[in-house]
Amino acid sequence: MRIAFVGKGGSGKTTLSALFCRRLTADGAPVLAVDGDINQHLAEALDPATGPFTAPPLAAHLGEIKDLLRGTNPRIASREAMTKTTPPGRGSRLLRPLGDDELHTRHVQPVGGVPLMVTGAFDESDLGVACYHSKLGAVELYLGHLVDGPAEYVVVDMTAGADAFASGLFTRFDMTFLVAEPTRKGVSVYRQYRDHAREFGIPLAVVGNKVTGEDDLLFLKEEVGDDLLTHLVHSPWVRSAEQGHPQGTLEAANHHALTVLRETVDARVRDWPALHRHAVEFHLRNARAWANTATGQDLATQVDPDFVPGPASLT
Repeated sequence: MRIAFVGKGGSGKTTLSALFCRRLTADGAPVLAVDGDINQHLAEALDPATGPFTAPPLAAHLGEIKDLLRGTNPRIASREAMTKTTPPGRGSRLLRPLGDDELHTRHVQPVGGVPLMVTGAFDESDLGVACYHSKLGAVELYLGHLVDGPAEYVVVDMTAGADAFASGLFTRFDMTFLVAEPTRKGVSVYRQYRDHAREFGIPLAVVGNKVTGEDDLLFLKEEVGDDLLTHLVHSPWVRSAEQGHPQGTLEAANHHALTVLRETVDARVRDWPALHRHAVEFHLRNARAWANTATGQDLATQVDPDFVPGPASLT
């Protein structure tokens, strides 16, 4: 199952992504974490004492990733003709989470016991000539060619704010958790996400964070209503861990909140046809908007009408 953590910058979504991944790992569940934020801090959040993350970022090898994923698909002539929205078809290379393939072998590195991939930071060479969404293209392609199942978890720490809507990446998830502080700014991103998510039938739940009392909780309930799933209280343990000397254990209330998140994910049933339908829709949008002109091809022909996504496609 694919889980996205989104929210305003500073809401604590990276910290919560790390806590959720570590909880899954401690429970013995197979999990892969992906840092898809412009600020690449997930490795540090997973293990503040970790050394340098040395596995190459996905965005630095986008060409090779395209070559791997297009496989022998006759509808995709070259890596140059493959965009971030190109959906899989017959002949495409499909991946299993943490499978024995070139992508996972090259790009995954354990951090704090959690396998992690990163998109790559936005650096000086990108200034004025690129947007961060170009780096997220590798994540979108990866999820589009991933065949995962129940009790397998791919957790993506997404870009802050509503930037995820600049591509179809936000439709790639089984569950999106929006992390919100109990402030007006904290819930502002929620309204943007709520409206777009409802348009496409994307499941969205709000996780309150840094809640200090009943007034904070009441504010969140008034602002987001039934979308409020659970909340985390201010955590001295998280603060001490981030300072490099964790004291005690995670608070019982916060431990319970992580349990609620997992139970919510586990209750979801993957809708493969809807997942593929969204992928095709955004690919055709991209093709009409810019990709046909950029590649000099009609990229609508990349859509394989006879391709059936899901576990059966692996054979």
